[in-house]
Amino acid sequence: MSSKFRTGLINLAPILVSLVFGVLCAFLILTSSVEIYGITPFPESIVGSFGNAFYFVILVGVGASLLYLLLKWKNRRLIAWITGFALTTAVFMLSIIYMFAAFSRFAIPSMEVLILILSLFITALADYAIFRKHGKICDLVVLCLGGALGTFLGVSIPTLSAILILGFLAIYDVFAVYHGPVGKIARSGLDQLRGLSFSFKDVQMGLGDLTFYSMLSGHMLLYFGLVPCLASIIGILFGCLLAFKMLERKGMFPGLPFPILFGLTAGLLVSLI
Repeated sequence: MSSKFRTGLINLAPILVSLVFGVLCAFLILTSSVEIYGITPFPESIVGSFGNAFYFVILVGVGASLLYLLLKWKNRRLIAWITGFALTTAVFMLSIIYMFAAFSRFAIPSMEVLILILSLFITALADYAIFRKHGKICDLVVLCLGGALGTFLGVSIPTLSAILILGFLAIYDVFAVYHGPVGKIARSGLDQLRGLSFSFKDVQMGLGDLTFYSMLSGHMLLYFGLVPCLASIIGILFGCLLAFKMLERKGMFPGLPFPILFGLTAGLLVSLI
């Protein structure tokens, strides 16, 4: 998050849009027969969950460091190629997953072919919006991508690993913003990274923030139910509001710690009632 501004509830609107889209994606998974396989490298145990958390933090740290080095070297063409490939692949794979989840309940002839065609079409539209149109339509695609990607992570990662991953990433985010690559990227200008950030009312946020918010709320819906999910969303929004308040004074503030802390706490507490 960056840029000085005055906090208002309106600043929560894009985050809410992303969360709602993520919940809709989670609902498609929840009400379908689609099987989602785990993506964590270590089995779910105390030791394995810590290993999974370190694994994700290392992945995020390496990715952010690579982007910072490319920005420092001013190699915009390579940045465009890398981000374009990553975003195109993500949109295409997520489109296939959620299309299968949506259509698997119907007896549709040649369903695989239809899903492939629709996924290619959605991917082409998303690429056009991000790399050609820019502006609000690009931001909307980023919001939806964050919601869809976060939900996929939320359903693919077991609970203990998910909690530790979110907690470790929130801690890493503080370091990365003030002393690491994320803060340096923000100072260089997030607008140089098409599709990896969005701006709204003088605030810029990264795709990663949206992804991990939806990972939390999506996991809550799929593993704990609707009420804990709603509680986590309220906690996330409250945490974002506090982060925005801090942003007024500091000009730059990490987007994960407060939303993850309050969202996770609210969701888990309500699940115990």
